[in-house]
This record gives sequence, structure tokens and C-alpha cells, in this order.
Amino acid sequence: MARSILCAACLVFLVGCGPKTYKHDADEKVYGFVDSRWEPEFGPQANYRITGATPSPDDIDIDQVERIEKSVSETGILTIPQAATIALARNRDYHLQKELLYTMTLDMRLIRHSYETQLFGGGTALYSNDGTNERVVVEPNLGFNRLLATGAAVGTTVGARWADILIGLGQHGWTGTFGASVVQPLLRGSDPRVVREPLTQAERNALYQIRTVCRFRKLTIVSVVTLYHEALELRDMAQNAARHVEALQVLATRVEPLVAAGRLSDEELAQVRQEILRARDAQILAQKEYERWLDLLKITMGVPPTMEFDLDVQVFESWKTQGIPYPDIPLDEAVETALIQRLDLTNSADAVIDAQRAVFVAKDALRPGLNIFASAETRTDGERNVAAGATLDLPLDRVAEQDSYARALVTLNQRLREYDQTADTIRMEVREAHRKLLETAQRYQVLSEGVRLAEQRVESTFELLSYARVSSRRVLTALEHLYDARNEAADALTDYANATLNFYRDTEVLEVRPDGMWELRPGAVALTQAGLPVNE
Repeated sequence: MARSILCAACLVFLVGCGPKTYKHDADEKVYGFVDSRWEPEFGPQANYRITGATPSPDDIDIDQVERIEKSVSETGILTIPQAATIALARNRDYHLQKELLYTMTLDMRLIRHSYETQLFGGGTALYSNDGTNERVVVEPNLGFNRLLATGAAVGTTVGARWADILIGLGQHGWTGTFGASVVQPLLRGSDPRVVREPLTQAERNALYQIRTVCRFRKLTIVSVVTLYHEALELRDMAQNAARHVEALQVLATRVEPLVAAGRLSDEELAQVRQEILRARDAQILAQKEYERWLDLLKITMGVPPTMEFDLDVQVFESWKTQGIPYPDIPLDEAVETALIQRLDLTNSADAVIDAQRAVFVAKDALRPGLNIFASAETRTDGERNVAAGATLDLPLDRVAEQDSYARALVTLNQRLREYDQTADTIRMEVREAHRKLLETAQRYQVLSEGVRLAEQRVESTFELLSYARVSSRRVLTALEHLYDARNEAADALTDYANATLNFYRDTEVLEVRPDGMWELRPGAVALTQAGLPVNE
């Protein structure tokens, strides 16, 4: 009965240690570390786990995404919040960044394990028969190894030996052994900072990837929303082209009776009809460009291009009706904010610290090596063995270590330059984003006034045409200017919306909510409302 219970317990243990259990344990270790290193400035702690791992409480549920996609298919309209949610759940590049975080943390976990108590156990069973002696020998063993922060390597072993001599001579029965050993560096490799350096660097690499994931999450959402805005602009341009065709057709109906009455020449009617054909061609091209941009948006979101939907035109119309306030943002304050909060600059600064530690470790390798060691072994039959001593490694040949030290110094200089380069690049990005924000605001104010004047000009020339006081060419020119003015104003408005997003992104005041939509970091001052979907 007892034997049956033991066998059943072993079976349950083996089944419980299957691949699923190991994968779950790896997930727990990985995300336990990630959660412990997550800082408030990284943003909401959501949507950073890989597919197959247990989701965090605020993660986007795949069922929720499928419901959104079904709703989009039914209504035929994709809103910006829906696009952001789908993109955060399906964007392939973002998935890759999350997987890099997972694998880098796995690498760190393996290195950390080398500093933990490592148990080992096993045994051998042997049957031998050389014609003179026949015996059965079983030798189980159990022990552990441990690397301490001082560089000391400690190990113990408990072993046993059972022999049954079937034929011949030899010792029967059980014998047991217990052994322990320790090696302690006194010079090279004795500093805890040197001993722990592989683990320290691995932990920092994982931390850098956490920041990279959080930064990439913002870049992904800004990219998707920017593409959405640009697709809306192209859709508006396609509508402008359609309105231009309609206006030309109205012009043709006005010109025809004037030509029939001899008040205008046939050439003018032919020119109007030719302009209608050109406008229809522009309308076709604008529609196809809009459809191509939609496909690019779908690929960026991570959905197949065959998924059909249109965009929410009310977003663009609300921008036009509400207008945009002129931004008043101090450039120096924006640059300072970016230098304090940008996660990529923080990574670059920490890389300098890593290089400084690498110099310290390489310098330690130039020292002499002096280790003391001791070992002891005792057996149940009364035998004992004790040993102690020291080993000395004089620094007579340190060419490899000298090269490593010199390389570490060069790497430190490189990391310092890279930090300066990153900081200067951020300053340039913020200055350009600030410049673009002011430029697009000014352009839209000018071009929107141009649209108003162009509309008045079209109205007046149509009225003059009805009295045959102007030629149709004047009306054609006015309509062409109105068409161009509307497209230029749409371009400036889209550029302003995207410049606002880019400014938030480059100053790192933009955060991504758990549902995928963006918002400003708590305490950040909104640059402008502008009718943009900054979710309320």
C-alpha cells in the first residue's frame, strides 16, 4: 500500500512539472521582475505582456478587440479610439518589443540563477560481470553549489554507495559520504561589485527594454493617429475634388445658354467641358490615394487590408468649425521638459554609468589573483580527508586584460558622446516640433482666410457671368483657386493636428491609456484643444 502511494505521488509530481508549469513559472518570474522595476513615469502598467502570458488587470482583452472589429464591420466606420485600441492589441512591431522585453528578462533570470543556490542530484546504477567478479552497484548523490557576493564559491555533496557482490570479492552494503568545499578570492574578483556585474548589467538591460516598450507604445499610437489624420485629409481632398466637379458642371449649365445666345464663344464652353474631365481625373486619383492610405493605416494597426471601413469624418469637420487657437508655448520650457522626461535619454544616461562600471571591472582584472580554498570529506566507514591551501596568479601576462581595459575606456568615451548626441537630437526634435506647431497654426489661419476669400470670389464671378460681364475663364480661375485653397487649408489643418501630437510625443508629456487612446500626463499643461480627440 505504501509503495502504491509513493508511486502515485511520484507520478503526480512528474505530471505537475510539465511544460505548461515551467512556462507559467517563467512568466511569473519575468513579470514579477518587470512589475518591480516599473516606475510611475513609465505610464500605465498595462498591455506589456506577450501573447500566451497571463494578462495584467488593465490589459486590452482580445475579445474586446474582436467586438470592436465586428462593430466596425457592421457600421462601416472606424473611430480614432477604436483604431488606437486595435493597434495597441495587434500592432506587430509593438508585439516584437514586448517579446524582446520577455526574452531579455529571461536572460537576466538565467544570470541571476548563477548567484542562487543551485541544487543537483542524481545517481548511477551499474551491473558488471568480468567472468570473475559479478556485482551490482548503486550510487545516489545530492548537493548544492552557491556563488556568494564576495566571490566565494561554496559547494556540498552528500553521496551514498550500495554494492551487492554476487560473485567474487568486494565490500558489501551501504557506505555514505559528505563533502564540502569553498574557494574565496582575496584580490582579483573579490569585490562584490565585480562579482555581481553580470547580474547588474542584465537587470539594467531589462530595465532599458521596459523603458523602450513604454516609449515605443507612445510612438505606435502617435503613428496610428497621425495616419488616421492624414487619411482624413485625403478623404477631404477627394470630397473637394467631387465638389469641384459639381461646381464645374454648374458652370457648364450657366455657359451653355450664354453660348447659345451668342454672348460667349463656343471655345469657352469647350474649355469648361475639358476642365470637367480634368477634375474628374483628379477626383479618381484622390479617391485612390485615400484608399491606399487606408491600407497603410490597416497594416500599421495590424489588421488585414481586406478589412473594409471608412473613417469618422466628423473629426475633420469639428476641426474646421471650432477652429484652432494660436499656441503660446515657451520653447525653453518645452526643451527642459523633454530632457527631464524622455525615456530614451534616460537609457542613454544609464549607459554611461554602465560603461563606468565596465572600466572598474576591467581594471580589477589587472590585479593579481590570490585565492584560498578548503575542502573536507567524511565517510561512514570512518575515512576522512581535509585539505586547505592557496593559489597565486601573478600579473606577469596581462595582455588580454590590458586590451579589455583599454577597450572599456574607449567604450566609456563613446557612451559619453552618444549621450551628448541623444540630448542634442532631442533638443533638435523639440525645437522642430515647436517650430512646426507655430508654423502650421499660422498657415491654417492664413489659408482658412484664403478659403473664405476664394468662396466670395467664386460667388461674385458667377454673378457677373450671369450678366455676361466676365468670361467663363474668370470663373474657371476662381473655381481652381477655391479648389486649391480648400486642399491647402485641409493640409495645414492636418499638419497642425499632427504637429500637436508630435510635440506631446517629443516632450514626453503624452501617455497611452490602458484602452490605447492617448492623453496628457497628469500635471502637463495642454498646448491646445483644437477639437482634437484628447479623450474626455
